[in-house]
Amino acid sequence: MQDDEALARWLALREPADAAARAAGLTCAIADAVASRGPLRALDLATGTGSNIRYLMPHLGGEQRWLALDRSAALLERLPSRMSHWGEARGYRVTHEPGACVVRGSSLECRIETRRLDLAVLDSEEAFDGRRLVTASALLDLVSERWLRALAERCRAVGAAALFAITYNGRVACTPPDPDDPMVLERFNRHQRTDKGLGGPAAGPGAVEAGVGCFTDAGYRVRREPSDWTVEASETELQRELIDGWAGAASEIAPAAASAIARWRARRLAHVDAGRSRLVVGHDDVAAWLE
Repeated sequence: MQDDEALARWLALREPADAAARAAGLTCAIADAVASRGPLRALDLATGTGSNIRYLMPHLGGEQRWLALDRSAALLERLPSRMSHWGEARGYRVTHEPGACVVRGSSLECRIETRRLDLAVLDSEEAFDGRRLVTASALLDLVSERWLRALAERCRAVGAAALFAITYNGRVACTPPDPDDPMVLERFNRHQRTDKGLGGPAAGPGAVEAGVGCFTDAGYRVRREPSDWTVEASETELQRELIDGWAGAASEIAPAAASAIARWRARRLAHVDAGRSRLVVGHDDVAAWLE
Protein backbone atom coordinates (compact mmCIF):
# COMPACT_ATOMS: atom_id res chain seq x y z
CA MET A 1 0.00 0.00 0.00
CA GLN A 2 1.36 3.40 -0.94
CA ASP A 3 1.84 5.84 1.92
CA ASP A 4 -0.40 8.91 1.91
CA GLU A 5 2.32 11.29 0.69
CA ALA A 6 3.26 9.08 -2.25
CA LEU A 7 -0.40 8.46 -3.07
CA ALA A 8 -1.17 12.18 -3.03
CA ARG A 9 1.69 12.79 -5.49
CA TRP A 10 0.43 10.00 -7.73
CA LEU A 11 -3.13 11.35 -7.69
CA ALA A 12 -1.91 14.83 -8.64
CA LEU A 13 0.26 13.40 -11.42
CA ARG A 14 -2.52 11.35 -12.96
CA GLU A 15 -5.34 13.91 -12.68
CA PRO A 16 -4.68 15.63 -16.05
CA ALA A 17 -4.41 12.24 -17.79
CA ASP A 18 -7.68 11.12 -16.24
CA ALA A 19 -9.49 14.30 -17.28
CA ALA A 20 -8.19 14.10 -20.86
CA ALA A 21 -9.21 10.45 -21.21
CA ARG A 22 -12.74 10.55 -19.84
CA ALA A 23 -15.71 9.69 -22.02
CA ALA A 24 -17.40 13.08 -22.35
CA GLY A 25 -20.53 11.55 -23.87
CA LEU A 26 -21.23 9.49 -20.76
CA THR A 27 -20.72 12.52 -18.52
CA CYS A 28 -23.30 14.42 -20.59
CA ALA A 29 -25.72 11.46 -20.50
CA ILE A 30 -25.51 11.29 -16.71
CA ALA A 31 -25.87 15.07 -16.39
CA ASP A 32 -29.11 14.81 -18.39
CA ALA A 33 -30.30 11.84 -16.33
CA VAL A 34 -29.92 13.65 -12.99
CA ALA A 35 -30.99 17.14 -14.12
CA SER A 36 -33.75 18.67 -12.01
CA ARG A 37 -34.64 21.94 -10.33
CA GLY A 38 -33.54 20.88 -6.87
CA PRO A 39 -30.00 20.49 -5.57
CA LEU A 40 -28.13 17.44 -6.82
CA ARG A 41 -27.09 15.25 -3.90
CA ALA A 42 -24.11 13.17 -5.02
CA LEU A 43 -21.74 10.67 -3.43
CA ASP A 44 -18.11 10.20 -4.47
CA LEU A 45 -16.47 6.95 -3.37
CA ALA A 46 -12.71 6.71 -2.68
CA THR A 47 -12.47 10.40 -3.48
CA GLY A 48 -8.78 10.85 -2.61
CA THR A 49 -8.15 14.59 -2.97
CA GLY A 50 -11.33 15.16 -5.02
CA SER A 51 -10.21 14.92 -8.66
CA ASN A 52 -13.44 13.23 -9.78
CA ILE A 53 -15.56 15.96 -8.21
CA ARG A 54 -13.38 18.62 -9.82
CA TYR A 55 -13.98 17.05 -13.22
CA LEU A 56 -17.73 16.58 -12.81
CA MET A 57 -18.64 19.80 -11.01
CA PRO A 58 -18.63 22.13 -14.07
CA HIS A 59 -20.32 19.52 -16.27
CA LEU A 60 -23.19 19.03 -13.84
CA GLY A 61 -23.66 22.73 -13.00
CA GLY A 62 -26.37 24.18 -10.80
CA GLU A 63 -26.64 23.47 -7.09
CA GLN A 64 -24.69 20.42 -5.93
CA ARG A 65 -24.25 18.78 -2.54
CA TRP A 66 -21.43 16.24 -2.46
CA LEU A 67 -20.37 13.75 0.18
CA ALA A 68 -16.77 12.66 -0.46
CA LEU A 69 -15.74 9.37 1.18
CA ASP A 70 -12.25 7.96 1.56
CA ARG A 71 -10.48 5.73 4.07
CA SER A 72 -7.49 8.09 4.19
CA ALA A 73 -7.97 11.08 6.47
CA ALA A 74 -4.68 12.52 5.19
CA LEU A 75 -5.93 12.62 1.60
CA LEU A 76 -9.26 14.14 2.61
CA GLU A 77 -7.41 16.86 4.51
CA ARG A 78 -5.77 17.90 1.22
CA LEU A 79 -9.07 18.25 -0.62
CA PRO A 80 -9.90 21.85 0.43
CA SER A 81 -6.53 23.24 -0.67
CA ARG A 82 -6.68 21.32 -3.96
CA MET A 83 -10.17 22.71 -4.54
CA SER A 84 -8.94 26.23 -3.79
CA HIS A 85 -6.03 26.08 -6.25
CA TRP A 86 -8.19 24.47 -8.94
CA GLY A 87 -11.17 26.78 -8.45
CA GLU A 88 -9.26 30.04 -8.26
CA ALA A 89 -7.43 29.19 -11.50
CA ARG A 90 -10.85 28.92 -13.18
CA GLY A 91 -12.48 31.99 -11.72
CA TYR A 92 -14.55 30.24 -9.05
CA ARG A 93 -14.90 31.56 -5.53
CA VAL A 94 -13.89 28.94 -2.99
CA THR A 95 -14.67 29.24 0.71
CA HIS A 96 -14.13 26.86 3.60
CA GLU A 97 -16.54 26.08 6.39
CA PRO A 98 -16.25 23.59 9.27
CA GLY A 99 -16.31 20.18 7.61
CA ALA A 100 -17.06 21.53 4.13
CA CYS A 101 -15.65 23.30 1.08
CA VAL A 102 -17.91 25.50 -1.07
CA VAL A 103 -17.23 26.37 -4.71
CA ARG A 104 -19.30 29.09 -6.39
CA GLY A 105 -19.44 30.33 -9.96
CA SER A 106 -21.89 32.15 -12.22
CA SER A 107 -24.03 29.03 -12.71
CA LEU A 108 -22.64 26.78 -10.01
CA GLU A 109 -22.80 26.32 -6.26
CA CYS A 110 -21.15 23.18 -4.99
CA ARG A 111 -20.84 22.21 -1.32
CA ILE A 112 -18.45 19.32 -0.60
CA GLU A 113 -18.45 17.53 2.73
CA THR A 114 -15.81 14.92 3.50
CA ARG A 115 -15.99 11.84 5.67
CA ARG A 116 -13.44 9.19 6.50
CA LEU A 117 -14.95 5.76 5.89
CA ASP A 118 -13.48 2.34 5.21
CA LEU A 119 -15.24 1.23 2.04
CA ALA A 120 -14.40 -2.46 2.44
CA VAL A 121 -18.04 -3.06 3.37
CA LEU A 122 -20.78 -0.83 1.98
CA ASP A 123 -22.76 -0.75 5.21
CA SER A 124 -23.38 2.99 5.53
CA GLU A 125 -27.04 3.51 4.60
CA GLU A 126 -26.76 7.16 5.64
CA ALA A 127 -24.05 7.81 3.02
CA PHE A 128 -26.33 6.64 0.20
CA ASP A 129 -29.62 7.97 1.56
CA GLY A 130 -31.15 10.57 -0.75
CA ARG A 131 -28.32 10.47 -3.30
CA ARG A 132 -29.30 10.91 -6.93
CA LEU A 133 -25.79 10.27 -8.23
CA VAL A 134 -23.03 7.89 -7.07
CA THR A 135 -19.61 8.23 -8.68
CA ALA A 136 -16.02 7.04 -8.47
CA SER A 137 -12.86 7.22 -10.56
CA ALA A 138 -10.14 4.56 -10.85
CA LEU A 139 -11.89 2.36 -8.29
CA LEU A 140 -13.85 -0.51 -9.82
CA ASP A 141 -10.80 -2.57 -10.83
CA LEU A 142 -9.69 -2.58 -7.16
CA VAL A 143 -12.90 -4.02 -5.69
CA SER A 144 -14.41 -7.50 -5.71
CA GLU A 145 -17.37 -8.60 -7.80
CA ARG A 146 -19.28 -9.14 -4.55
CA TRP A 147 -18.56 -5.50 -3.64
CA LEU A 148 -19.77 -4.37 -7.08
CA ARG A 149 -23.01 -6.26 -6.67
CA ALA A 150 -23.56 -4.68 -3.26
CA LEU A 151 -22.86 -1.24 -4.77
CA ALA A 152 -25.43 -1.79 -7.52
CA GLU A 153 -27.99 -2.84 -4.91
CA ARG A 154 -27.24 0.23 -2.78
CA CYS A 155 -27.65 2.53 -5.78
CA ARG A 156 -30.88 0.78 -6.84
CA ALA A 157 -32.34 1.06 -3.35
CA VAL A 158 -32.14 4.88 -3.43
CA GLY A 159 -32.77 5.23 -7.18
CA ALA A 160 -29.37 6.81 -7.87
CA ALA A 161 -27.69 7.05 -11.25
CA ALA A 162 -24.04 5.98 -11.34
CA LEU A 163 -20.91 7.03 -13.19
CA PHE A 164 -17.62 5.16 -12.81
CA ALA A 165 -14.64 6.57 -14.69
CA ILE A 166 -11.16 5.36 -15.66
CA THR A 167 -11.56 1.66 -14.87
CA TYR A 168 -8.48 -0.30 -16.00
CA ASN A 169 -9.40 -3.00 -18.53
CA GLY A 170 -6.13 -4.95 -18.79
CA ARG A 171 -4.96 -3.67 -22.17
CA VAL A 172 -1.61 -1.89 -22.47
CA ALA A 173 0.41 -1.02 -25.59
CA CYS A 174 4.03 0.08 -25.29
CA THR A 175 5.98 1.78 -28.08
CA PRO A 176 8.60 0.77 -29.03
CA PRO A 177 7.64 -2.80 -28.17
CA ASP A 178 9.83 -5.04 -26.05
CA PRO A 179 9.82 -8.85 -26.22
CA ASP A 180 9.08 -9.02 -22.49
CA ASP A 181 6.14 -6.61 -22.52
CA PRO A 182 3.57 -9.48 -22.56
CA MET A 183 5.36 -11.33 -19.75
CA VAL A 184 5.46 -8.32 -17.43
CA LEU A 185 1.97 -7.11 -18.19
CA GLU A 186 0.46 -10.59 -17.75
CA ARG A 187 1.93 -10.71 -14.26
CA PHE A 188 0.80 -7.17 -13.52
CA ASN A 189 -2.75 -8.08 -14.56
CA ARG A 190 -2.57 -11.11 -12.29
CA HIS A 191 -1.53 -8.84 -9.43
CA GLN A 192 -4.52 -6.60 -10.15
CA ARG A 193 -6.78 -9.51 -9.20
CA THR A 194 -5.33 -9.87 -5.70
CA ASP A 195 -7.20 -8.63 -2.64
CA LYS A 196 -6.92 -4.83 -2.32
CA GLY A 197 -8.90 -4.74 0.92
CA LEU A 198 -12.23 -4.00 -0.76
CA GLY A 199 -14.43 -7.03 -0.32
CA GLY A 200 -12.15 -9.85 -1.47
CA PRO A 201 -10.09 -10.63 -4.60
CA ALA A 202 -10.29 -7.63 -6.93
CA ALA A 203 -12.11 -7.84 -10.25
CA GLY A 204 -9.01 -6.30 -11.85
CA PRO A 205 -9.07 -6.26 -15.65
CA GLY A 206 -12.54 -7.87 -15.58
CA ALA A 207 -14.08 -5.05 -13.54
CA VAL A 208 -15.84 -3.31 -16.43
CA GLU A 209 -17.67 -6.47 -17.50
CA ALA A 210 -18.48 -7.28 -13.87
CA GLY A 211 -19.78 -3.78 -13.18
CA VAL A 212 -21.92 -3.72 -16.31
CA GLY A 213 -23.37 -7.09 -15.36
CA CYS A 214 -24.14 -6.10 -11.77
CA PHE A 215 -25.90 -2.87 -12.72
CA THR A 216 -27.79 -4.52 -15.58
CA ASP A 217 -29.01 -7.22 -13.19
CA ALA A 218 -30.17 -4.45 -10.81
CA GLY A 219 -32.43 -3.03 -13.56
CA TYR A 220 -30.22 -0.24 -14.90
CA ARG A 221 -29.65 0.91 -18.42
CA VAL A 222 -25.85 0.73 -18.76
CA ARG A 223 -23.41 2.25 -21.25
CA ARG A 224 -19.64 1.90 -21.46
CA GLU A 225 -17.17 3.88 -23.53
CA PRO A 226 -13.37 3.80 -23.80
CA SER A 227 -11.31 6.25 -21.76
CA ASP A 228 -7.78 5.15 -22.59
CA TRP A 229 -4.75 7.03 -21.40
CA THR A 230 -2.38 7.98 -24.21
CA VAL A 231 0.87 8.94 -22.50
CA GLU A 232 3.19 10.71 -24.92
CA ALA A 233 6.99 10.85 -24.88
CA SER A 234 6.98 14.27 -23.21
CA GLU A 235 5.11 12.93 -20.15
CA THR A 236 8.20 11.34 -18.67
CA GLU A 237 7.21 11.47 -14.99
CA LEU A 238 3.92 9.68 -15.57
CA GLN A 239 5.62 7.11 -17.80
CA ARG A 240 8.26 6.38 -15.18
CA GLU A 241 5.63 5.95 -12.47
CA LEU A 242 3.65 3.55 -14.64
CA ILE A 243 6.67 1.46 -15.57
CA ASP A 244 7.87 1.32 -11.97
CA GLY A 245 4.39 0.32 -10.83
CA TRP A 246 4.05 -2.43 -13.43
CA ALA A 247 7.50 -3.81 -12.62
CA GLY A 248 6.93 -3.74 -8.86
CA ALA A 249 3.58 -5.51 -9.05
CA ALA A 250 4.86 -8.08 -11.54
CA SER A 251 7.86 -8.88 -9.32
CA GLU A 252 5.63 -9.20 -6.27
CA ILE A 253 3.38 -11.73 -7.98
CA ALA A 254 6.27 -13.63 -9.64
CA PRO A 255 9.46 -13.32 -7.54
CA ALA A 256 11.28 -15.92 -9.64
CA ALA A 257 11.04 -13.57 -12.63
CA ALA A 258 12.30 -10.51 -10.71
CA SER A 259 15.64 -10.33 -12.55
CA ALA A 260 14.03 -10.49 -15.98
CA ILE A 261 11.48 -7.90 -14.91
CA ALA A 262 14.25 -5.59 -13.64
CA ARG A 263 16.00 -5.82 -17.01
CA TRP A 264 12.71 -5.06 -18.77
CA ARG A 265 12.22 -2.04 -16.52
CA ALA A 266 15.70 -0.74 -17.35
CA ARG A 267 15.05 -1.06 -21.10
CA ARG A 268 11.68 0.66 -20.88
CA LEU A 269 13.08 3.52 -18.81
CA ALA A 270 15.89 3.93 -21.34
CA HIS A 271 13.21 4.49 -24.00
CA VAL A 272 11.61 7.11 -21.73
CA ASP A 273 14.95 8.88 -21.20
CA ALA A 274 15.60 8.84 -24.95
CA GLY A 275 12.25 10.50 -25.65
CA ARG A 276 10.92 7.65 -27.78
CA SER A 277 8.45 5.98 -25.39
CA ARG A 278 4.68 6.08 -25.80
CA LEU A 279 2.23 4.18 -23.62
CA VAL A 280 -1.48 3.50 -24.12
CA VAL A 281 -3.26 2.23 -21.02
CA GLY A 282 -6.73 0.83 -21.58
CA HIS A 283 -9.63 2.13 -19.47
CA ASP A 284 -13.40 2.29 -19.78
CA ASP A 285 -16.01 4.60 -18.29
CA VAL A 286 -19.36 3.11 -17.23
CA ALA A 287 -22.63 4.98 -16.75
CA ALA A 288 -25.86 3.52 -15.38
CA TRP A 289 -29.26 5.08 -14.86
CA LEU A 290 -32.86 4.05 -14.30
CA GLU A 291 -35.55 4.78 -16.84
